[in-house]
Amino acid sequence: MTLLYFILILGITIFIHELGHFIFAKKAGIYVYEFALGMGPRIYSWKSQKDETVYSIRLIPLGGFVQLAGESIDEDKIIPRNKQLQTKTWFERFLTIIAGAVFNFLFAMFLLFIIGLFYGVSSTKPVINDLVENYPAYNSGLQIGDIILEINNNRIRTWDDVLLQIELSDKEKPLTILVLHADEMIGLYTVSLKKEIENDKEVFRLGISPKREKTYGLLSAINYAVTRTFSLFRTMFIVIGSLFSGTLGLEKLTGPIGIYGIVGQQSQAGFDSILYLIAFLSINVGFINLIPFPAFDGGRLLFLVIEKVKGSPVNPKIENYFHTIGFVILMILMLYITFNDLVKLF
Repeated sequence: MTLLYFILILGITIFIHELGHFIFAKKAGIYVYEFALGMGPRIYSWKSQKDETVYSIRLIPLGGFVQLAGESIDEDKIIPRNKQLQTKTWFERFLTIIAGAVFNFLFAMFLLFIIGLFYGVSSTKPVINDLVENYPAYNSGLQIGDIILEINNNRIRTWDDVLLQIELSDKEKPLTILVLHADEMIGLYTVSLKKEIENDKEVFRLGISPKREKTYGLLSAINYAVTRTFSLFRTMFIVIGSLFSGTLGLEKLTGPIGIYGIVGQQSQAGFDSILYLIAFLSINVGFINLIPFPAFDGGRLLFLVIEKVKGSPVNPKIENYFHTIGFVILMILMLYITFNDLVKLF
């Protein structure tokens, strides 16, 4: 069942992303050669008599693509020029490229709304609801009901931010936590983390927890979907920034093997946990694709922005050269992450 969930979750996430590209490409009149789910050789494909596109499912359920006419520097002599990507207006190309990530964000928001509507909404506010005895926070001066404002001078908006700052912190050094007490007084506390071994892994805890009570209703679900989406988006922004600054090491990243393990854990926690995982991965896929790095959608958007600024397209050969280099670097990174996942697994 874990393998089935894994294939479905990745398939759905990738399908939504590629669907965004596909819809806006069709809307712009761009010829679409193929809409593929998975990578490697085709195991099944079909083509409608009314549509030029080949729809296919490929052997390896990791990735997918929409192949558009005019994407590469090689001259496409089969498809008319007016149906090729590079002949479309700047705005049509921009929408076609960015649509994949936008669809991921909207899909994640929809799933979070469904979770909130049918399973209820737990508060995302950074309010301390419990102090666990025998943990550092218990005798630190922190109080139940405190609103956490900052951790290590980083602003806290949601409980996601609390967990993220704990993860990014130097575990050997105490955290500085700024809180707002119930009496409206500000308190600044220094609290160390407690190291524990769980499932043969080191985990660090303060000994605080948020509210577990749930609220229900349409407005709560809408608020949860919007708040959680932006919270996860902001988390991704901080994580990527921490990777570039060196605060967070590459060993913290996980790939398909790591995701497989997470799917197994979440599938045991209930259907709402699976929906949340899909939403989380969808935001991840959308955000990562917007990074202005060659081979990503963000890299193509960067060249579009350069074109807009300079008033003429970048030489296609130069652009293709950068995307090729980016793809090679990306593959090396994926091999490194996969190796780390295997080491963690065994």
